[in-house]
Amino acid sequence: MNLLPLTVLAALAQEPKLPVIRLAADDTRVEHSCRIEIPPDTVIGDANGDGVIHILASDIVVELSGALRGAPADAAPDQYEGYAIRVAGQKNVTLRGGRISGYRCAVWASAADGLTLEDIDASDNRRARLKSDPQVENGEDWMFPHDNDKNEWLTNYAAALYVEDAARVTVRRCRVHQGQSGLCLDRVTGAKVYDNDFSFNSGWGIALWRSGHNIITRNACDFCIRGYSHKIYNRGQDSAGILVFEQCSDNVFAENSITHGGDGVFGFAGKEALGEAPAAKTPLVHTGCDRNLFVKNDCSYAAAHGIEMTFSFGNRYFANRLVGNAICGLWNGYSQETLVAENEIAENGDMGYGLERGGVNIDSSRANTIVRNKFHKNECGVHLWWAPLDALQGWAAANVKDWEGNLIADNVFLDDTVGLHFRGLGKVTLAGNQFENERWEAVIDPKTQVVRDESVAVPPTPLPEYPVFGDTRPVGARSPLRGRENIIMTTWGPWDHNSPLVRRIADAGPTQTWGVYCAGTKPEYELQGAGTLGRTARLPEGPDPGEAYTISAAATGLHPYTLTVRAGDFREQVHGTLIVAKWDVTEFPWTRDPSTDLEGWRQEAHRRQAQTRALDGLSLAHGPDPLEFGPPGSTSPADLNGTRPRRPTGIIAQTRLPIAAGDWTVSLLGNGGLRLLLDGKPLLEDWKVGGTRRLTAPLHIDATREVALIVEQCRERASLTLALWIEPAAK
Repeated sequence: MNLLPLTVLAALAQEPKLPVIRLAADDTRVEHSCRIEIPPDTVIGDANGDGVIHILASDIVVELSGALRGAPADAAPDQYEGYAIRVAGQKNVTLRGGRISGYRCAVWASAADGLTLEDIDASDNRRARLKSDPQVENGEDWMFPHDNDKNEWLTNYAAALYVEDAARVTVRRCRVHQGQSGLCLDRVTGAKVYDNDFSFNSGWGIALWRSGHNIITRNACDFCIRGYSHKIYNRGQDSAGILVFEQCSDNVFAENSITHGGDGVFGFAGKEALGEAPAAKTPLVHTGCDRNLFVKNDCSYAAAHGIEMTFSFGNRYFANRLVGNAICGLWNGYSQETLVAENEIAENGDMGYGLERGGVNIDSSRANTIVRNKFHKNECGVHLWWAPLDALQGWAAANVKDWEGNLIADNVFLDDTVGLHFRGLGKVTLAGNQFENERWEAVIDPKTQVVRDESVAVPPTPLPEYPVFGDTRPVGARSPLRGRENIIMTTWGPWDHNSPLVRRIADAGPTQTWGVYCAGTKPEYELQGAGTLGRTARLPEGPDPGEAYTISAAATGLHPYTLTVRAGDFREQVHGTLIVAKWDVTEFPWTRDPSTDLEGWRQEAHRRQAQTRALDGLSLAHGPDPLEFGPPGSTSPADLNGTRPRRPTGIIAQTRLPIAAGDWTVSLLGNGGLRLLLDGKPLLEDWKVGGTRRLTAPLHIDATREVALIVEQCRERASLTLALWIEPAAK
C-alpha cells in the first residue's frame, strides 16, 4: 500500500485560492476560475436579456459569494425578467454557491457538457400570479408542457435552473423554493441529480424533455402544485414534482420525496411519439417514455395522481409509497409491459372523477404485471378497462395488437371499497391474491376475460440493483406535513409552512374567520371598520401552530373592514365585507327547463317537495354523492359506467339589504345556472347548467337605501356551491 507524504496530503486537502471578482454591472465576463463576490443588497438587472454573468471559458470553477437579485425586493414575481448566469458552449464548468433571485432564470446553460451546479440557492425567481382561488379554479392557470422544442418551458413559464443540449451534467445540493419550476433538463443525457430541494414551487420540481440515461436520486420535490383547494377542487393543472415528457427513457428515479404535487410524477410519451407533432406524420411504433425505473420514491398526497405515465413501454415501479392521492396512486393509460411490484398503495381515490379512482388505474393496455403490492383503503385497488380493439386510432392502433399478458398476482387487498374492477373486452389473469374486508372483492364486466389460475408461476421480483447518489434521506423528512389538507395555495404558489401567512378560512356572511401563521412570533391585530374581532380555537387541521380570529357584526347591512396583522418585521393587511341579512332559501327539484320556461321553473319552488329554511348568510357548499354501488353483497356496482345519477335541483334565495351610497362590486359563485336580481332586475346572469363559475358586476348606489336581492340557481347534480359577496369597489 502506497502512502502519500503528509505535505502532499495537506496540499490536496487545501483547495486553491481563487482570484476574486467583485460583481458591479451587467454583462460581466468570466474567462477563468474565480470567486465572484456580490456586495450586500446588490440588484443588477439583465438589461439586454442575455445574462448578467457570462461564462466564456471551459474547465473553470466559478464560486458565488453573497446574494444577487435581478429585481427590487418589492417587485411582483411575475415581473421578474432576465438571466443571472449564462453558459453557452463551454465544457466542464463548475458553478458553486450563492443566492440568486429575482430573475426569469438563475442559470441558463446550453451545450455545456460536464457542467456542475452545486450549493446554489435559486429560490424566489419568476412565477405566475395564480388566478384560481379557494372557491373556484381559473382555467388560465393551467400549464401546457407538451411543447418545448423552442424552449417554451423557459419562455412561457420560467425555470430557476435550465440546462439544454448537454451530457454528463451534475446538479447537487441546490435549493429552489417559491419559484415556478426548479430544474429543467432539455435533451440532457448522463446527468446525476441528487441531494437537491426543489420544493414549494407552483410548476415542476424537476422537468425532463427528451432526456435519457439520467440518475435522479435523493431529491425533495414536495409541494410542486397549483390548482388545488382542499375538499373543493383538485385539478393540479399539470403541475408535478417530477415531469417526464417527450421520449425520456432509461432514467433512474430513486429515493426521492415527491409529495403534495399536482401529480407526483407526470410522464407522457409526447406529441411526436403520438404522431401529433408537425414533423411526425405517423405514430412512432414502440416509442414513448420507456424503460424508466422508479424505486423507493414517496409519491403521495397529489391533487391528481401519485404517478402518471401514459403511452409508454417497459417502465418499472418498485417499492414506492403511493398514499393519499386524490384520484389514483398510479395512472398508466395505454402504457404496456409495465411492472408494478412491492409498492405501498393506500387511501387513494377519495376525490376521483367518476370511476377513475383508487390504487392502480390502467386504460386499454396489455402485458402488465402487478404483483406483491399492498393495497389498503383505496376506493378501488386495481381498475383495468379496455376499449374495443377495432376502435383504436393513432398511436394505440399502431402499438396495440391484443389485450394479452395482464397478470395480477400475490397482492394483498385490505379494506378497499372494491378490490378489483374490470371493464370492457380485455384479458387478465389472477393468481394468489389475498382479500380482507373488501366491500366488493371484484366487480367484473361480463365482457372481460378473467382467468383465475392459482398454479400460475408468478415471476420473482427482487429489488433491482440501481445507482444512487447523495447523502440526504428526503423520504419521510416532511412527515409532519403528510395529508393533502396541508396543501395551502396562495396567489404565488403553495405555502411553505414556514413563512408568515394570513388567509381566510371561513366565510358565512355575517362572520369571516382568518387563520394567522407567524412561525411562533406572537402577532398583534388591529381591526378598522365595523365589526368585532374575537379569537377562536386553534386551527383544526395541519401541524403548524396558528391562531384563528373571527370578525363578526350584528346590525343588518354591509360592513367593510381592514384587518392588520403584525409580527416582528411581518405586516399584512387583509380586507373583507360582512353581509348581515336574513335569507329565505327554498330548495326544490325541477323538471321544467329554466332556459326555456323560467316562470314554470320558478313555480316548482312552491310545490310540496320544496323545502324552505332561514339562513343568516348565503354561503352554501357540499360535495357530490358518492358513487352509488349495489346493495351489500352485490357483485357489481349499479354505476358500472361511471355516470352519477342526475338530480336536478333549484334554489331561490331572497333577502332585503340596506346598502350605503357608493360604488360596490358584486360577486356570485356557484355551480350550475346562476342569476342575481336586484330590485327585480338581473344584475348577474349565466344560465348554463354545468360547471362552477364566479360572476362579477359593478354596482352603483346613488343614495343609501334598502334593496331586494333574489339569487336563483339551477343544477343537475347533487353537489352544491353557492355564495354571494358585496365589497367596496377597488379604487
